[in-house]
Amino acid sequence: MTTLFDPLTLAHGPALKNRFMLAPLTNLQSHPDGVLSDDEFRWLVKRAEGGFGLTMTCAASASAGGLGFPGQLGAHDDRHLDGLTRLAAAINGFGSHSVVQLHHAGMRAPKEIIGQAPVCPSDNEETGARAMTADEVERVKDDFIAAAKRADKAGFHGVELHGAHGYLLCQFLSAEINRREDSYGGSIENRARLLFEIIDGVRAACRADFSLGVRLSPERFGLKLDEIKWVAARLLREAEIDYLDMSLWDAFKTPAEEEHQDKTLLAHFADLPRGNVRLGGAGKIMTGEAAARALDAGLDFVIIGRGAILHHDFPERVAADPAFVHAPLPVSADHLRNEALGERFLGYMRTWKGFVAEETDAAA
Repeated sequence: MTTLFDPLTLAHGPALKNRFMLAPLTNLQSHPDGVLSDDEFRWLVKRAEGGFGLTMTCAASASAGGLGFPGQLGAHDDRHLDGLTRLAAAINGFGSHSVVQLHHAGMRAPKEIIGQAPVCPSDNEETGARAMTADEVERVKDDFIAAAKRADKAGFHGVELHGAHGYLLCQFLSAEINRREDSYGGSIENRARLLFEIIDGVRAACRADFSLGVRLSPERFGLKLDEIKWVAARLLREAEIDYLDMSLWDAFKTPAEEEHQDKTLLAHFADLPRGNVRLGGAGKIMTGEAAARALDAGLDFVIIGRGAILHHDFPERVAADPAFVHAPLPVSADHLRNEALGERFLGYMRTWKGFVAEETDAAA
């Protein structure tokens, strides 16, 4: 039986030394221009040091007009190269597979950050986003490919394309949000066209041993499970990517759509033929038992978010104790500082209900 500590080979790039991937976690710690900060460097490198087989950045901007958060790590300009190069070297130095997640917020880009109305596949009254022109779709595609080349030049082992959580690539996948009448709208094949064209472009532009992953989420934002399964099945079948990262909110829950509640959401994807493409999942995997259970349910690797915030060495703790359970919540602010969270990240975690102890807040 496969264990959490068996190496995992990929079609491109170095093998993962174990089955633990650091989730791409928003942390608001970089400089306003997207240049890597010392706090973000420490946060990420500490996880590589703590034993993660793959260490992934937060969602890093692929386009200047697609910023989603203050303090977002940048990958859209050459001024970001020095910081990215420093970060890649440090992560690689701990034997972790290093990845930049590439992201465009689309209609979820705050106007006050990007300085203009956000863009979307179609006009969106709720967010004030305007529909992208055909030229703008081409430009975004080129931006993603250029950002991947930048990560390649910086020395990262690979990139992941953020196609989940209602951001731009996910917006194209959603029939509710994407009402275009050109070749990027209508059928799911058309709505997925941008994602697959970016995959082709990254493969052509980057070195032969550069890994490529995609993150998808199967629910919310007008997504239909059958359509996301179609996208996932094509990604697995065509094998242009190395791994598929499914963000499930809860890895063991049943789907929201009643007609698909015969099995867990994880099983809907684990049951797809995958060939040489690896499958991982995220969603409330916070203990050693949950991580092992997810592998037993058919995943090739597990993606750790909150558990990695609480414990930089989550994999090493599970190696020492397969029944490891994370520190009880809420934790003190000092606990998180000791886990290499900077003050801006700590401030963000205070917005997560029940994560940071209130009495510590008053004393901080």
